Amino acid sequence: MDKTNVMRLLDVKKIKYEGFEYPPEITDGESVARELNEDANKVFKTLVTVSDKREYAVFCVPVCATLDLKLAAKAAGFKSVAMIKQKELEPLTGYIHGGCSPVGMKKRFKTFIDTSAQNYDQIYVSAGKVGRQILISPTDLAKLVEARFAPLCAE
Repeated sequence: MDKTNVMRLLDVKKIKYEGFEYPPEITDGESVARELNEDANKVFKTLVTVSDKREYAVFCVPVCATLDLKLAAKAAGFKSVAMIKQKELEPLTGYIHGGCSPVGMKKRFKTFIDTSAQNYDQIYVSAGKVGRQILISPTDLAKLVEARFAPLCAE
């Protein structure tokens, strides 16, 4: 398996992870979880939002959950947040839809991981390419991207 930029970055920082591949035509998170033979609560999607003041923030939530925009805004200290438009994703982060990782974005944004990640020794996040995931300790991930844990999901 060739390494993605995310994997190379983790290697340089000597952070333990395991890489996984799945067919790139599988694009929805719950199908990715099934393909990995994992609980969908352990597989996290990376979402990028913009605030009322045009500030960006990144949120990692389980693929089977919905980001609660009110909780997200509260966590980030913004009045409100909205999902960015799909066409803005690549110019902003360097990643395409379905392959967005919290690791290795073009710029560093405020980043938050749903508190449910702390229930697991390791979680899956995108390895920065469609069809690729990494399994990593949520604590290591949070340290690397300077993320905070916060409740982010609609009940």
